[in-house]
Amino acid sequence: MQEPQITDELIASHGLSPDEYARILDIIGRTPTFTELGIFSAMWNEHCSYKSSKKWLRTLPTDGPQVICGPGENAGVVDIGDGQAVVFKMESHNHPSYIEPYQGAATGVGGILRDVFTMGARPIAAMNALSFGEPDHPKTRQLVHGVVAGVGGYGNAFGVPCVGGEVRFDPAYNGNCLVNAFAAGLADADKIFYSAASGVGMPVVYLGAKTGRDGVGGATMASAEFDDTIEDKRPTVQVGDPFTEKRLMEATLELMATGAVISIQDMGAAGLTCSAVEMGDKGGLGVRLDLEKVPVRETAMTAYEMMLSESQERMLMVLRPELEAEAKAVFDKWDLDFAIVGETIAEDRFLIQLNGETKADLPLSKLASTAPEYDRPWVPTPAPAPMDDVVNVDPIDGLKALLACPNYASKAWVFEQYDTMVMADSARTPGIGAGIIRVHGTDKSLAFTSDVTPRYVQANPVMGGKQAVAEAYRNLTATGATPLATTDNLNFGNPEKPEIMGQLVGAIQGIGEAVAALDMPIVSGNVSLYNETDGAAILPTPTIGAVGLIAHPDDMIGCDVREGHLAVLIGESAGHMGQSALLAKVFNRAEGDAPPVDLDAEKRNGNFIRANRALINACTDLSDGGLALAAFELAEASGVGLVLDSSDTATLFGEDQGRYLVACSFDKAEALMIAAGQAGVPIQTVGKFSGDTVWMGQSCAPLSELSAIYRTTFADTFA
Repeated sequence: MQEPQITDELIASHGLSPDEYARILDIIGRTPTFTELGIFSAMWNEHCSYKSSKKWLRTLPTDGPQVICGPGENAGVVDIGDGQAVVFKMESHNHPSYIEPYQGAATGVGGILRDVFTMGARPIAAMNALSFGEPDHPKTRQLVHGVVAGVGGYGNAFGVPCVGGEVRFDPAYNGNCLVNAFAAGLADADKIFYSAASGVGMPVVYLGAKTGRDGVGGATMASAEFDDTIEDKRPTVQVGDPFTEKRLMEATLELMATGAVISIQDMGAAGLTCSAVEMGDKGGLGVRLDLEKVPVRETAMTAYEMMLSESQERMLMVLRPELEAEAKAVFDKWDLDFAIVGETIAEDRFLIQLNGETKADLPLSKLASTAPEYDRPWVPTPAPAPMDDVVNVDPIDGLKALLACPNYASKAWVFEQYDTMVMADSARTPGIGAGIIRVHGTDKSLAFTSDVTPRYVQANPVMGGKQAVAEAYRNLTATGATPLATTDNLNFGNPEKPEIMGQLVGAIQGIGEAVAALDMPIVSGNVSLYNETDGAAILPTPTIGAVGLIAHPDDMIGCDVREGHLAVLIGESAGHMGQSALLAKVFNRAEGDAPPVDLDAEKRNGNFIRANRALINACTDLSDGGLALAAFELAEASGVGLVLDSSDTATLFGEDQGRYLVACSFDKAEALMIAAGQAGVPIQTVGKFSGDTVWMGQSCAPLSELSAIYRTTFADTFA
């Protein structure tokens, strides 16, 4: 088969700029082959190289005494004591999920699970953060159904509990939904597996499912904006098989126990190309591949197709040659492909051969660590004009408006399609706050949360970035957990536009400040750029996934609200209405600044909650919808009425940060007041949980009426 001629159009279709192509010519001193062009395109696209964000990602705090492995590997690794570690990461599958919702979301889940078990960890928890267009947009319903079914279809069949996440709707996502997938696993701290190859002449082994043509060029597609050619991109979406992935995990973990594995890498974005290059580059070695040995499921596949396929459920490994027979026996037992497809070499070469013919011969080190890096022009987001008027609404009417909005209604329709109890270690499932998984065979539990408020980030990227971390910190704290570390999934528009790049820079600055102040270093993450359709960008959405440790069951804070409990507010309330949920939903206004985040107050108030957890029966942080929505959700979950003393709109619906709502008995509330006075923590009683009615000042409605709105809105909109 004759290879295509390298033309300007072909170069552009591979996402390479004229300057980047000129750089390729300088590196290799000749015109690249078609396969070489594809390899450079895969390694140098935004999705794999982080060429627009690397400069700023390096500023993020990634170290701490708890960190075993920070960014740069398949996932981050954090010490949880007793010789154990939690391994976790969050990644986007945005573009594929918009084109083909079920498979895009399913393979996003599959990919993040592989990132975790490739490190030697058995997955124990998953989350997902989903952003869709407005509910009545003609495509939203199809996307919601497809994505939710894909997440559930893969995770349920694989057998990992989904313990949390987010679902939001905004017109800015009409042309580009976001699917951010998180997974966490457990491993022995001294048995973590890394991807750096070592040793010359070591066999490079292909593991798992066969290679097909699905997903060819997927990473390049994920680094481009959408336009009216979107349907042409459907073949670049991968197809997943969770049952094969389950076998791959069991085989991989069994193989690791044999001692045969030198290094191992998931075949994710850019498939065989990226996995081989990263292993070689990290180990300072070259790699030779013989593609005729690659297990394929389609006939007459070219070198280009094999190198760029993103077929799922595949791994690449460097193996100890003396244990080859034992390794092959493991994969034969699990009915998975095991093929030696090449070897490590001393020279700095990425040598690709097919049936004895050289298809690519490139300097390997130039493909990964020396990929282009841009200091793109950026402008700070202008400071928003302050709100100059007072917003007033009947409090029950305001609450009903929020409960009737899919953003703030119960998401039970979504999470009831996920298996939240598989493995039988789930201590708290989605519904209120962070999810909790018991660490089997110990007294410990791990708490997981995913948070961001995109409208804050759009108004003020620095403050919005801080707030995403602070809310994650509070969600973990509200369970009694000590926050350990974070993973970030930075979703933005086209970084070549200075105002979009300014959003990214500002958000990273805010995230960096917050993770440093709150001792929650970033240990892994993902950047997804070019989330635009016909030039219209999504809301800037830097999702923060966070993990916390609960050392003993007695340290866990429950959600147990009882008749007569007092409602106690911890933290300072100034009634900040700028960019609030009420302002957006009831008044259709996106005005004012994001709420300010005082990181010292966040830490002080969080420490106070954990130090006094024995006095707390139930706890939730205050975020969207302020005191009114938080108090309603606590009351509704326990089927108890609510009496809030105030009827003031800003008091009830303001979104000041650093605040928690606590439910406890009168005696415990008294003790909390004394402790708060000693710690310098603002505290006040704001009402009580009682009866079967929700009162806010003089306004009221039956709890059953509000509960019906809360519990049926989402299903009525999408079922």
